Amino acid sequence: MWFFGSKGASGFSSRSTAEEVTHGVDGTGLTAIVTGASSGIGVETARVLALRGVHVVMAVRNTGSGAKVKQDIVNKVPGAKLDVMELDLSSLESVRKFASDYRSAGLPLNLLINNAGIMACPFMLSKDNIELQFATNHLGHFLLTKLLLDSMKNTSRESKREGRIVNLSSEAHRYTYSEGVRFDKINDKSSYSSFRAYGQSKLCNVLHANELAKQLKEDGANITANSLHPGAIMTNLGRYFNSYLAGAVGAVAKYALKTVPQGAATTCYVALNPQVTGVTGEYFLDSNIAKPLPLAKDSELAKKVWDFSTKLTDSQSGESSS
Repeated sequence: MWFFGSKGASGFSSRSTAEEVTHGVDGTGLTAIVTGASSGIGVETARVLALRGVHVVMAVRNTGSGAKVKQDIVNKVPGAKLDVMELDLSSLESVRKFASDYRSAGLPLNLLINNAGIMACPFMLSKDNIELQFATNHLGHFLLTKLLLDSMKNTSRESKREGRIVNLSSEAHRYTYSEGVRFDKINDKSSYSSFRAYGQSKLCNVLHANELAKQLKEDGANITANSLHPGAIMTNLGRYFNSYLAGAVGAVAKYALKTVPQGAATTCYVALNPQVTGVTGEYFLDSNIAKPLPLAKDSELAKKVWDFSTKLTDSQSGESSS
């Protein structure tokens, strides 16, 4: 671990911006999906990818907000290629519809940026009756990735360019429940902790990327899968904080928190920078490879999360396990 602002092996630091880490990279001919691209670091991620020539599909819950963000980006980046599509990650039906519409459009897919998320909300269930943070942060992205994987494999084969899957996790993955992932208590309201449930979902983001990396390697696919911590940023992710906590966070924000351009840097680095070519199954922090919680490197736990998630998503659709 390096001090805040000091450069790591990549030559970048916590202070580097998304534009800096992609400087000189030509993304022309690449197509990316960015989930949650209408707020926070998702907007900056979409803007910088578009700036580098990437065709960005903004997968957003509110297409009205998405259209405004798209227009704003086009005003700043003339010639930017952006599309807005509806996706509610807390609804498996919405995820299926998005994937089906995407495939029907015949679009290629080089980069999948699983960015969207909610944080530390009160206990709620998704439309599929699954605890909301687990459903939105992990399960929705798990199913989305699964349904779009063939598109990514076809694109990487036809374009002869490496595909990249990027899961936005968080250092909060270190503060999950004591058992790591509560397979039999995902919906247990009585022992629910909003922060530990968030940590659990973020641990699953790392485990998902690691198991995916392993399977893609075995499959011989030219696609990498990595996870990352974007940094502590004051975005609307903290909307469930109480006013006292929000005030305390605000007080230290200008000293310790990243700006949005700094917060989107690691995502853009992992998605586009040539230094990351061939790197897979890693966890990144401040645009450098970092060490996650040892539990996050547990391959048996990763496989268990994969099987559990497959079962959950299949049972919601009546599909048999693939």
